[in-house]
Amino acid sequence: MIEVTLLGTGSPIPDPNRAGPSTLVRAGDQTFLVDCGRGVLQRTAALGVGANSLTALLLTHLHSDHIADLGDVIITRWVSNFAPDLAPLPIIGPPGTAEVVENTLKAFGFDIGYRIAHHEDLTTPPPVTVQEVSDGVVWGRDGVQIRVAPTDHRPVTPTIGFRIEHDGASVVLAGDSVPCTTLDDLAAGAGALVHTAIRKDLIDPLPMQRIRDICDYHSSVEQAAETAARADVGILILTHYVPAIQPGQEEEWRALAASVFDRQIELGDDLHRVEVHPGVGIRKD
Repeated sequence: MIEVTLLGTGSPIPDPNRAGPSTLVRAGDQTFLVDCGRGVLQRTAALGVGANSLTALLLTHLHSDHIADLGDVIITRWVSNFAPDLAPLPIIGPPGTAEVVENTLKAFGFDIGYRIAHHEDLTTPPPVTVQEVSDGVVWGRDGVQIRVAPTDHRPVTPTIGFRIEHDGASVVLAGDSVPCTTLDDLAAGAGALVHTAIRKDLIDPLPMQRIRDICDYHSSVEQAAETAARADVGILILTHYVPAIQPGQEEEWRALAASVFDRQIELGDDLHRVEVHPGVGIRKD
């Protein structure tokens, strides 16, 4: 079984009820954080999951809303872990990730120096390893395999999606993408697809061109559902809602997806959890 928790279902627009885009995936005894949007560690704390228990950080792309709390994740993991030899945090992302991580550590350079000077048991900066990937198998450990493939979020490039497999269960995390064959192939036959979604019918009428521009490189609810249908996945899990789902609108969003995809559809607020079994999905409140 793989457990998926929508830590943050928000967007770049600050929302008092939704953290920035981030998803927690627990497979066996491994815990993966996929993207690290605004407020992510507050959400993991609500689950009793500390930064020091993360197995790896997976980044779909380098848009600000998906990496806003990168520094918080790295620093908090470092200062909250009391192991004498802290293993590096694996960070897996598209090309450009290493530069972003390096510059993030530079931005926190004063903080890191203060802490090393103050605490005798902190003798080195936060340990991380960065793996830049665009395609293929990137993880294989203790029964968990992770594969990546390119997605289409142009002009943001490169971007990737992740497929996490464990004991016959599989979950694909699309990140931000419009429909593309590489995502279809990555998601083929998966137990669940976690996909961002926007309501183009609500965005297109807005007078601000900059807001309407997001329709160019994000999937609508219906397009996300079409991807799920083409890939023959078991469960469609929607997240990263633009505009934010208002109370009472959940069934309206679900109906749009159901017009295309006739299997299990999941959406909700932050901390919504879904269990993904081999070929079967069961909601867990």
